Amino acid sequence: MSDLWRLTAHEAHEKLRAKEFTAVELTESVLARVDAVEPRVHAYITLTPELALEQAREADVRLASGTATPLTGIPVGVKDLIVTKGVRTTAASRILENFVPPYDSHVYEQVRRAGGVMIGKTNMDEFAMGSSTEHSAFGPSRNPWNLDLVPGGSSGGSAAAIAAGECLVSLGSDTGGSIRQPAALCGCVGLDPTYGRVSRYGIIAFGSSLDQVGPIGRDVEDVATMLDCIAGHDPRDSTTAPDPAPDYRHYLGRDVRGMKVGVPREYFVAGMEPGVKQAVETALKTLEELGCEIDTDFSLPSTEHALAVYYIIAPSEASANLARYDGVKYGFSDRTAGSMWENMEHTRAHGFGNEVKRRIMLGTYALSAGYYDAYYLKAQKVRTVINDEFAAAFQKYDVIVTPTAPTVAFPIGSKVDDPYAMYLNDVYTLPASVAGLPAINVPCGFSEGLPVGLQVVGNFFDEGRIIQVAHAYEQAAGFANRLPRL
Repeated sequence: MSDLWRLTAHEAHEKLRAKEFTAVELTESVLARVDAVEPRVHAYITLTPELALEQAREADVRLASGTATPLTGIPVGVKDLIVTKGVRTTAASRILENFVPPYDSHVYEQVRRAGGVMIGKTNMDEFAMGSSTEHSAFGPSRNPWNLDLVPGGSSGGSAAAIAAGECLVSLGSDTGGSIRQPAALCGCVGLDPTYGRVSRYGIIAFGSSLDQVGPIGRDVEDVATMLDCIAGHDPRDSTTAPDPAPDYRHYLGRDVRGMKVGVPREYFVAGMEPGVKQAVETALKTLEELGCEIDTDFSLPSTEHALAVYYIIAPSEASANLARYDGVKYGFSDRTAGSMWENMEHTRAHGFGNEVKRRIMLGTYALSAGYYDAYYLKAQKVRTVINDEFAAAFQKYDVIVTPTAPTVAFPIGSKVDDPYAMYLNDVYTLPASVAGLPAINVPCGFSEGLPVGLQVVGNFFDEGRIIQVAHAYEQAAGFANRLPRL
């Protein structure tokens, strides 16, 4: 039973139902794996082994009573900006280092209602600001494929935990690619839902018009199962869509013959590694063999502006959201200075990391008098243009397929002092985020022994279709659940 951590969530579910092992035995296998590899990977900020075993015992009762769901007894990693009652939630920041929430987020409520077992809170870039998980106040996570490389970010811990076998499914958040990019770099499947498909209640905010919670897993079926659990209307979040979510597993195994696939030429530009380009081109041939109609003579001309739009809108929203961390109500407080204003200044200076400070300053500048129209307002107008281009594209295509990241995982420390080079890692994921569209990463091969990801983008609330395409490709290509040797 020692290697149960190697199973996908749906494999584990079938074996739990068949009573081949118990939820406690599955959880013990994952916890043993955590003990073995976590000191090297550092996928978690806070581990909850006692709570996990308690929840696993509850899951065994449900399994015995016949009331289990596909997530009952399944070990889950939860990104550390998702609020969990009674369990420390830090957003990887010193300013929230000792914050223990008094309530649960909507998505964690849903996971618990389904019988999921929380292994711990996964590492991340501070307040989800980063593309490498190097901006965590608790130290970087490492890529299980090569421990000298980054796992991507900001949900790097959630992706690394999947690749290292430290949970079977995990929750991340995506503001500009923070689920899809680390999933690509770690060889996992990661899905960013349509903005409004999943409740943000109880999620520590970064960019309120961009943030979205989504699943990461070993294969598309696991991700569809997790999305089934967390998607849907929540009256506590006014941005969630009122319509009920469909059964996403219903789209698994469907034929994709005749589907029209657009491949925008702006995504194949200088700076993409040759191995990434080759893997993506091979994946497109596989989709063609499956019967998809591939159109590479297709343009999304405003794509090149998405990076600039994002790095005006997201920091602007961050500067407003992070204003609440003043050392007065909760979190870290530096009371060594004399006046209230000095205390507030010292709290933020010592509580926030450099990347968070950088983005707060960018956002405050963009929103300041005299610059609002020139920067923030103009960025919102270009955002509308990007939305309109996607809307026109989906009149013609069922899905849009692109690379997920221009490179494979890069060395820890190689870009941390070059913000622009770091920001370019999300150049392929940002357009869908700016438009609020759903997108999924699915592994599509390797370059120099490191995973490469394929991104499938869908129209608003069309998660089912991207799951259908990703699953068909995954089954044909055979890259699912490839685990590295640690």
